Amino acid sequence: AITALPAAISTGKVLQVVTFTSDSEETTTSTSFVGSAKRLSITPSSTSNKILIIYSGASAHNNNSSHCEYTIYRETTSTNLGNSNDGMNQIYNAGGLGYNTLSMTFLDSPSTTSSVEYRVYFRPNASGTTATLGRGTATSVLTLMEIEGWLSKQY
Repeated sequence: AITALPAAISTGKVLQVVTFTSDSEETTTSTSFVGSAKRLSITPSSTSNKILIIYSGASAHNNNSSHCEYTIYRETTSTNLGNSNDGMNQIYNAGGLGYNTLSMTFLDSPSTTSSVEYRVYFRPNASGTTATLGRGTATSVLTLMEIEGWLSKQY
């Protein structure tokens, strides 16, 4: 077990935090992932730093025989950070229009010192279904944190 790191190693320190909040509700019937208005940019100070992405908000859909899929893209490289087929999170509905809590967390390695944009995407998995992201009475929050000198070795 590691009990201490050498003083010269700076790792895991939060260097900057940016946050986007929204109380808007967005819908889509497209079965392809659709980019939402929930998007945010950050500029890493080193190529070795990581970006911790945290999203929390409401979601819903209107069909109890299907589900909706949610993911986060690194917009600047058109990269789906979740599974290419299913995204990062799936919400099933037991019947009727129901709202659910949606959360997604991902540690990204953009390997750049240029501005990086992250954006929430969503879709229903079947035609005839409307996917909803956010709700007018609930706040959605997208937060990006730059983490310094992340150690990639696991102990």
